[in-house]
Amino acid sequence: MIIGRIERADEKDYPGKSAVTIYVCGCNLRCSYCGYAGLLGTCNLDTGHDWDYAERYIRNHLDRIDAVIFSGGEPTLQEDLKERMLEVKEMGLSVKLETNGTKPEVLRDLLMSDLVDFVSMDVKAPLENYASVVGCRLDVELIRTSVWVVKQSGVAHEFRTTVVPGLHTTRELKAISELIHGADRYVVQDFISTNPLRGELRGRPAFPHKPLEDIRAYVERRVQAYEIRHAEEAQQMPVARRRMRSKTAVAV
Repeated sequence: MIIGRIERADEKDYPGKSAVTIYVCGCNLRCSYCGYAGLLGTCNLDTGHDWDYAERYIRNHLDRIDAVIFSGGEPTLQEDLKERMLEVKEMGLSVKLETNGTKPEVLRDLLMSDLVDFVSMDVKAPLENYASVVGCRLDVELIRTSVWVVKQSGVAHEFRTTVVPGLHTTRELKAISELIHGADRYVVQDFISTNPLRGELRGRPAFPHKPLEDIRAYVERRVQAYEIRHAEEAQQMPVARRRMRSKTAVAV
């Protein structure tokens, strides 16, 4: 396992837990809006860290954390992921997995092994639009299967969509809520445009908040909880203002 970076997690990343996030290198998708371009390719120890480094970091923070988040990149591509999760559990810590759902059999194995306490799976788009969003060909039945595996696992979970203006619509978010029907939680989160993979998205404002709120009743009929997760660093879309008519009467 080659690790791109390790950092303290935000409280919203694992509610109720004080966690560190391990960002592993390597991903099998190329989402245009991805802000982790440095993690996508094959990393080496000249630019990343090995597990020994991560283990030392975790042990040095044991008095301040109670959980570790495996993120990326895509953690399920790592052959030693299960082994590393077991080591973390043996330290007495909780484990969260963040995944894109493209490896349902790996996901199933991890969830059935009691190594994962919380799983967060990205659902990038409705299945019929997946290829255009993730930037590569993909058997979308893998995504459908992973959704089912997560929902049936009994493990606390959420599904997430990073909402990007021009790539997503509220109609598509409704379709995703149908796909994950019965899930614990559906999170829609702001697109952060400071360092996207596709340069032309740089500086693009986040999706307007009001339309996301307008579909709340629809989504909440399909999942147990719906969360709109805002990011302080997201570029907010300016609010359009009506042009005020002059109060000065024009003599005719």
